Amino acid sequence: MQSIKFLSNKTIKLNGEIYKPYNVGNLPPSFGFKQRLTGNGDVQEGIYQWFNYKGLTYVPKSDNPWA
Repeated sequence: MQSIKFLSNKTIKLNGEIYKPYNVGNLPPSFGFKQRLTGNGDVQEGIYQWFNYKGLTYVPKSDNPWA
């Protein structure tokens, strides 16, 4: 059974992983793809795992402070 813990600012901890909420209009630009090529040939990782709960889209929180 999955356990959900509600943290501050609508952040959710689900089975030890922290998920950040987004409204549909405010999703990050890397949302919805696994990998893609950029203009200079580099591979950019995307957000391809998420879930919806109470009108918000939750994506795993990145360890990168600039993302």
